[in-house]
Amino acid sequence: MSAGAEMLELRTDYLAGLTLDRAAAAIGGVRALRSPAIPMIVTCRDGREGGVHGYPGALRTAVLQQAVRLGAAFIDLEFENFHEDETKEAILSALAESSYTRLILSAHSFDGPFEDLAALCADVHIACPTAVPKLVYQANHINECFAAFDLLHEEDEDIIVLCMGEAGLISRILANKVGSLVTFVSLDADSATASGQLTIGQYRDLYRADSLGENTELFGVIADPVTHSLSPAIHNGCFGDLEMDRLYLPLWVAGGSNELATFLNNVQSRDWLRFRGFSVTIPHKQHCLDHTRKARGVIEPLAEKIGAANTLIRSGEGRLHAYNTDYAGAMATIRSTLGVTESGLKGVRAALIGAGGVARAVTAGLVEAGALVTIYNRTASKAEALAREFDCRWEELSALTEVEAQLLINCTSLGMSPHVDAMPVPADVLKPGMVVFDTVYNPIETQLLARAKARGCKTIDGLSMFVGQAMAQFKLFTGCEGNAELMRSIVCDYL
Repeated sequence: MSAGAEMLELRTDYLAGLTLDRAAAAIGGVRALRSPAIPMIVTCRDGREGGVHGYPGALRTAVLQQAVRLGAAFIDLEFENFHEDETKEAILSALAESSYTRLILSAHSFDGPFEDLAALCADVHIACPTAVPKLVYQANHINECFAAFDLLHEEDEDIIVLCMGEAGLISRILANKVGSLVTFVSLDADSATASGQLTIGQYRDLYRADSLGENTELFGVIADPVTHSLSPAIHNGCFGDLEMDRLYLPLWVAGGSNELATFLNNVQSRDWLRFRGFSVTIPHKQHCLDHTRKARGVIEPLAEKIGAANTLIRSGEGRLHAYNTDYAGAMATIRSTLGVTESGLKGVRAALIGAGGVARAVTAGLVEAGALVTIYNRTASKAEALAREFDCRWEELSALTEVEAQLLINCTSLGMSPHVDAMPVPADVLKPGMVVFDTVYNPIETQLLARAKARGCKTIDGLSMFVGQAMAQFKLFTGCEGNAELMRSIVCDYL
C-alpha cells in the first residue's frame, strides 16, 4: 500500500486450494495492511474469462457472498454468469444485506473489441441498474481504443472500460481523465494480471496519474514500435518540472499511412480528448507530412524541403502544423563534436546509411553546409531517389566496403534496443580517424559505436541529437524552454 494505490483488487481465483476460510483469511489479511482499511474489490474470476484455477461456480459465488459480509467495497462477477438465476439470486440477496458493497458486472473479450460496446453497456444497466459495468477488450490497434473513450465520454453513470494489450495502453493511462471509475495496475512487472497492465510506479511517476484531469492537455510520440521510446519520460519530466497540466503518451500506431490517417482523424474529431501535439518517428515522418498536406494544414518550409515531419501541432481551431526538428538537432551535434562552424563542414566526405526521415533531415543539413554526401541504403532505389532530390551521390549498400568517408552516419534503426547486437555496416568499414555518428540513442553506446571506438574512430552518440530535437519540440508544444540537463539526466537514468 506504500506504493500509493487507492483501492486493491483481491483475485481469490489465484489462491491455490481455495476454500471459504482461505478467502476470508486473505480478505482479512488485506484489510489489516492499512488503517483505515483501503477499499477492496474482491474477484473470483471464472476460468472462461481469465480465472486462474477455474473453480466451480458455486464456490465462486459463495466467495463473493462472503466478501459482501466482510465489508468489501465491490464484488466483481461476470455478466454472463449473472444471467444464471441461482447466481443472480444469491448475489443480489447478499447485496441487499449491505449498504456499502457495490456490484461490478464484468465482460471480457480476449480476441478483439466487442461487436457493440454501447449496446453491451446498456444490457448491463438493464440487467442490474445499480451495477457498475466493467467492459474490457483486446485492442489489436490503437484506433480500437477510441470506442472505449467515446463510451466513457457519453456515460453519466459509474463505468469501467479498458483495453488490453500494448495497443490498449493509452486506455489504462487515461482512465481517470476520460471517466473510468478505476484503472488496474500491478505492483511490479511480474505480477500483472492482464496484458498491457502498467506497474503502479509507471502509472504514478512516469505518467503523473495523480495530476490528470478532464482538462489535461495530451501530447505523445507516434511510432511503430514505440516501447523503446524515452520521449514520454523526458517530456513528462519537463511538464512536471514546470508544473504544467500536460501529459505525454506512447502512441503505438502500427501500419502505414492509412492507419496513421485514421488515428489522426480520430484525434481531430474528438477535441474533448485535448490532444495538442505529437512527436513523430519511424515509420511515420513522411506519412505525417502527407497527411498534413491532405488536411490543408500548415507545413514549415524546412519540413517541406526535407520531405518529412517529426513534429505535429494542433492549433486552437484544430488545424495541423508540421515541423522538422531533427535537422537542427543533428547539425548542432555534428558541429559541436567536430568543433567547427557550419562552414567548416564544406568539402567533408560523408557516408550516410539510410533513406528514411532522419536520413532526409541529416542529408538536407549536410548538403546545405557543403559536405560531399553519399547515401547508402538497403533498398538502392530509395537511396537513389533521396540522392537525386538533394543533388548528391548514392551507392549500393555493398559498396560501403570501399568507402573513404571522413564522417559516417547511421540514420537507420539498426542497433536500437532491443536489437542491440545489430550493425548497420560491416566492422571492417570502420577505419582509424573516421568520425562515426549513430543517431540511435537507445542504447547510448550502440554496437556500431563500440566497434568504431575499438578501431580508433571518433564517435558521436545519438543522445545529444535526441535532446536537441526534443528541446525544439518542447518549445513548439508549450512555448517555453525545456530543461536540457533534466532531459539528459532522465535518459541516462533510464538507459
